[in-house]
Amino acid sequence: MNPLPDRVVVVVLLTTIGLCFALVLWTVRLNPRLEPPLQWRDAPSAERPGWPSGAADRLL
Repeated sequence: MNPLPDRVVVVVLLTTIGLCFALVLWTVRLNPRLEPPLQWRDAPSAERPGWPSGAADRLL
């Protein structure tokens, strides 16, 4: 049995990798995410609440 030429092996590997990427992208496109994306910047911060009214000019 003769070994395959290097070019044939490289073409087969690149074709296989390309098909894997195409299948992944095709699957993602057919089944989009159903839940909305997480928007953490819109929610108020629980760590550092805002200044109370009238206290912004008094730091001490």
